[in-house]
Amino acid sequence: MQVRFDDISMKFGNKLVLNHINFTLPSHHLISFLGPSGCGKSTTLYLISGLLNPSSGKIFFDEKDVTSSDPVKRGVGLVFQNYALYPHMTVKENILFPLKMAKMDRKTRHQRTEEMAELTRIADQLDKYPRQLSGGQQQRVAISRALAKEPKILLMDEPLSNLDARLRIEMREEIRRIQQETGITTVFVTHDQEEALSIADQVMVLEAGHIQQISDPISLYQKPNNQFVARFIGSPVINMINRNSQALNSNHPILQIEWENLGVRSEDFMVGNQNYYLVEAQIERVNIVGKDITVTCSNGKEQFIVSDIDPQFNEGDKLYLDVNPEKIHLFNEVGKRLDNTLGDLDE
Repeated sequence: MQVRFDDISMKFGNKLVLNHINFTLPSHHLISFLGPSGCGKSTTLYLISGLLNPSSGKIFFDEKDVTSSDPVKRGVGLVFQNYALYPHMTVKENILFPLKMAKMDRKTRHQRTEEMAELTRIADQLDKYPRQLSGGQQQRVAISRALAKEPKILLMDEPLSNLDARLRIEMREEIRRIQQETGITTVFVTHDQEEALSIADQVMVLEAGHIQQISDPISLYQKPNNQFVARFIGSPVINMINRNSQALNSNHPILQIEWENLGVRSEDFMVGNQNYYLVEAQIERVNIVGKDITVTCSNGKEQFIVSDIDPQFNEGDKLYLDVNPEKIHLFNEVGKRLDNTLGDLDE
């Protein structure tokens, strides 16, 4: 099922939460809505579900206008952050409940429940109550219940936020597996970039009610549309350097072209020399955690994070940092990405 927003805006009182957004979510894909708190990602999810109606614009499932359609008739499964399981019902009864409400015959609904339990790998937990389950098991029950009625779209609102770190990794892999096995169009809301980038086919980044970028995870990281996306995606945060930075090499050919700010990922810095470099800085500290090496450098009030370099340096050492021109991200005065023409420059 394809989902399309046509010039959708959403207001709560005088607050504009979504501002004339347009997008199309492809069928049979897993799409993540990613952004900071208050950016509009959950509101977008609830508009798809029908729990909210837009202030203006239209919503389409394939070619059908569902803007005013009842949530029950949209064929949508919804998994909430808190799972919303019935504590007085067993796992089996929780999965069965929506099928019973839909007046599905007894044999079919029991068969469907068993199929969903097998899919989500909780078939051995059907007689237990939610309080007897781990957080990951409860999440599997919630997914089973959402999928039991064979929805055309599965919507998940921050489904992993209540789990510990190790379980989050396990469950995001499970969600990806379930989506691939069922082929259902799935929307996954999160503020965690690692979650979004690790499981999604497409990621939609929102900020302040606007779509900043929709792309596959690799393109999102390597070719951010603007400074917001560049800063929001990636850890450590991208190094952002202003054209007037005192750390910049005044003889570097990059100054031959127009730009306002440039970004360099920490892993893209490499050690240069005083004859050719991009920025000059002094090492403040070297952090070694297992195989990961992170070097924090500074020049005046500016700070730079460098990773994946030889740990031969010490605090206080001067570093001349260079970068492959193709790895430099350029932005104009309003933060929009500029075409990278640095490869044509003579060193």
